[in-house]
Amino acid sequence: MLPASLSISLARLRTLFLRAASSASPVARDAHLTAAPVRSTRAIRLACAALAAACTAAPAAYAQQPAGVPQPAQVPAQVPAPVPVQAPMQAPANARLPSVNVSTVLPPSVMHGLEEAHVPLSSVSVVIEKIGDHQPSVAVNAGQPMMPASTMKLVTTWTGLSMLGADYRWKTSAYTDGTVDASGTLHGTLYIKGTGDPKLVPEELIDLVQKIHAAGITHIDGALVLDKTDFDPSTRDLPPFDDDTDAAYNVGPDPLMYSFKSVSFTFTPSHSGVSIDVTPPEAQWQIDNRMRARGGRCGGFLPTPQITPGTNGVVTASFDGAYAMHCGARTISMAAPVDHSTFFEDGFLGLWEQSGGTFNGAVHDGVVPPNARLVAVHDSPPLADIVHDINKFSNNVMARNLFLTIGAVASKSPSTTAKAAAAVKAYLLRNGLNMPELVLDNGCGLSREEHVSALSLANLLQVANASPVAQPFIDSLPVPGVDGTMRHRLTNTGVDGNAHIKTGTLRDVRAIAGYVAAKDGQTWIVVSLINDPRASGARAAHDALLDWVYNGMPEESPVYVQPHPKRVAWRTRAQARNELRRESRKTVAHEDIRRAPHADVRRDAHVEAHKVVHEKPHAAHATHAAPASKKHLKHHPAQ
Repeated sequence: MLPASLSISLARLRTLFLRAASSASPVARDAHLTAAPVRSTRAIRLACAALAAACTAAPAAYAQQPAGVPQPAQVPAQVPAPVPVQAPMQAPANARLPSVNVSTVLPPSVMHGLEEAHVPLSSVSVVIEKIGDHQPSVAVNAGQPMMPASTMKLVTTWTGLSMLGADYRWKTSAYTDGTVDASGTLHGTLYIKGTGDPKLVPEELIDLVQKIHAAGITHIDGALVLDKTDFDPSTRDLPPFDDDTDAAYNVGPDPLMYSFKSVSFTFTPSHSGVSIDVTPPEAQWQIDNRMRARGGRCGGFLPTPQITPGTNGVVTASFDGAYAMHCGARTISMAAPVDHSTFFEDGFLGLWEQSGGTFNGAVHDGVVPPNARLVAVHDSPPLADIVHDINKFSNNVMARNLFLTIGAVASKSPSTTAKAAAAVKAYLLRNGLNMPELVLDNGCGLSREEHVSALSLANLLQVANASPVAQPFIDSLPVPGVDGTMRHRLTNTGVDGNAHIKTGTLRDVRAIAGYVAAKDGQTWIVVSLINDPRASGARAAHDALLDWVYNGMPEESPVYVQPHPKRVAWRTRAQARNELRRESRKTVAHEDIRRAPHADVRRDAHVEAHKVVHEKPHAAHATHAAPASKKHLKHHPAQ
């Protein structure tokens, strides 16, 4: 049976062709002259466009019939059935895959936002679907594979929560094959084995250090060996996504990833100068502070350090310049200019020496031997807390470690990105989520290779809402006007505090996906992905979409976009001459007044376009945001 949208388009087109044929008779030509054919031609063009859109959605409608819903009667045998497409894996019988037999119209407020950003509708995909429904209410380019940016974290975090459990914890363990004498000296090697803890910050690693001390070890007379065999070496120290090696969000995954392998410098001005504090404290880092405090207003960029590697692993960070008193305390973060092993070594030995320990040996990577005995184990925070930080602050580094952990748990170590992608896809399929267009690269969205459709993300959000881990998953998503990457958006609107939305931004990608609790009591899934060179300017369109859903998706009056002066066509030569005469009469002062606003608009647009190139971790140490006095979404049962 044809989808309704396709059947309606065919019927409409047939009627228009019949009208056109009748209007082509001599009587019709005499009566209507040229007006009727013109109107018919325009109507036929619109119908053809609708037919094209329906044909695009038809394959998804055929392949994605919801399970558990009575199916329409089959077409007669003489009508040839669609040729089946061979898929790598078959979805189970209970797979819930909604058809795209829905409205494809967006409200004028959203279209206005897209027009202002000069983003065509062909670059946008949208799915709006009520919780518990078997098909969307609104779908635009719903099945089109799109770059999702950080909304891909929804796939990784829900799979991790559902597959590993909300209470799953990574273990970082200490082993030794030596002996400990009465003075607390370990004669032998101390092994540290990591499994990919995404939040092994100083406050967590000190727990392992203290447990080693509690086992009677104070001095290490031997080597320190780092076992990182859970992840394949090919997954570490990869080229940065956008060639920005200093960006903290570009840090790659590692089984012993210490403090996100990033360093934060906090500047605190006073009348005596500018103090600089470094976090985490590193044994091998030195600060060369030549900063001076100044008066005046706060402006410009924060100072960046000049990094100089020295002998014996010592790294010097030099700061020079003036810092305004009015800036107050501010912090910058950057990726540490050393590899993961060196950074962990510096962090561990720094904490070891601060707690009274000594170490006289060498440090290198290796493997825990079978005869080594367990000395101490540190358990990470539960996965629910890790997912909270990943989604609230869009932490790419933590998401990549979780992604590889899924591969390590599902298959034999060492984990690779290919193993992780296969494990995620297999788990989704077993849970009724068939995503044939899904392409996974690193699981965090910081990639030009990763693709997924808005329809597949909406599907996942439906399944997630009905799953046993719905509460920690939904709670991990940013709340507009309250926390995370949505804390400054849609403030003082109805959506403020009434949605959980994951955001995503790359240079040419803008995305939102999550849940909206409408003011009429209904709960909606909203997904929109924009892939366009001007996507960064379309934030207003996404905000308008969320506001429209919150208000019950009412009909709106048309919103007209003021055309750019340079793009207004002069219809006649007389109008052109009149325009030139008016321009010539303007004074120089009027010219200055007229041009200044346009210059400001161009400058502001340039700044806005470059303000957010990639979604970055909110801070070097992701922390839970304090709850605001807003009502928060909870797990929404099917309505």
